Amino acid sequence: MVNVRELDPAASPLDYFGYELRRKREAAGLTQKELGTVIFCTASLVCQIETTLKVPTREFAERVDAALLTDGFFSRLVGLVLRSQLPSWFQPFAEMEAAATYISTYQCQLVYGLLQTEAYAQAVLSVEHTDKLDEMVAARMERQRILQRDEPPVVWVVLDEAVLYREIGGRAVMREQLAHLLKIFGKPWMELQVLPFSVGQHAGMMGSFTVLRFEGHPDLHYSESYDSGHMTANPQVIKERSVGYARLQAEALSPRESAALITRVMEERYGEQPGSGPRSVA
Repeated sequence: MVNVRELDPAASPLDYFGYELRRKREAAGLTQKELGTVIFCTASLVCQIETTLKVPTREFAERVDAALLTDGFFSRLVGLVLRSQLPSWFQPFAEMEAAATYISTYQCQLVYGLLQTEAYAQAVLSVEHTDKLDEMVAARMERQRILQRDEPPVVWVVLDEAVLYREIGGRAVMREQLAHLLKIFGKPWMELQVLPFSVGQHAGMMGSFTVLRFEGHPDLHYSESYDSGHMTANPQVIKERSVGYARLQAEALSPRESAALITRVMEERYGEQPGSGPRSVA
C-alpha cells in the first residue's frame, strides 16, 4: 500500500495548495495519472505538487481549475503560493508593493524587479538561489502581475546608466531586457528615466530605494541591505527621500533621451556581431 504523505493545510500556502489539489482530484474520481493526462503533465508532477515537493506554476493552476471545474480556486491560490517563495524578509514589501497606487524607485545596480524579463531574473537569482531557482523566478514573474491590472499602479523608475552596461546573463539576455524596457515608453501609467554618468554625485549615492504611496495610508520608504529589507513610514525619512527622488528625476535624462540611450546601448553593446557565438556565463 502506498504511503500517502499527510499535509497540514494550515502549515503554508504551498501545503494548502497540495492538500486541496489532492482532495478535489479525489473528489472528481481521478488518479494522478488521469489528471496529468487532462492537463498535459506527468503523474509525477501532480504527485510532487500534492506533496509540496514542487511549487505549482500559474499555468498549472489554471489548467487544474479548467479540468476540475473549480471556478478559479487554484488560480487565485497560486498567487499566495508563489509569493510565499520570496525571501521572508522581502515578503512584507511585496505585499505593500502590490497594494501601492504609486511606485517611485531609483535603482543603481539592477533593473527593477517589476520590469525584469524572465531570463534576466533567472540570471540575477541564480547567483544565490540555485536550489530554488525555478520557484524564485516564478515568484518574481508573479509579482509583476500587478502591472496587468485594469487599474495598475503608477510606476516611475530612475535607472542608473550603469544598469544598462552591467552584462547580466550574457549579451542576448541584456538585448532582450533592454528591448523590454523600451516597451515602457508611451504607456500612460509608467515612466522610465536614465541617470547618466555625467551627473556625477547625486541624491542616490547611498544606494537603491523605493517610495510607495497609497490611498488613505501613509507613504512607505523601502531600502535593502545584503539580506534584509527596511521599510519605514517615518515622515522625516519620507520627506527627505521624496525630495531626493525629485532631484534624481530632475537630473536624469528625459524619457525621450533615455529611450534613445537605451536603444544605442542595446544596438552598440548587445547587438548581433558577425562571428559572435554563444558565450558562457561565469
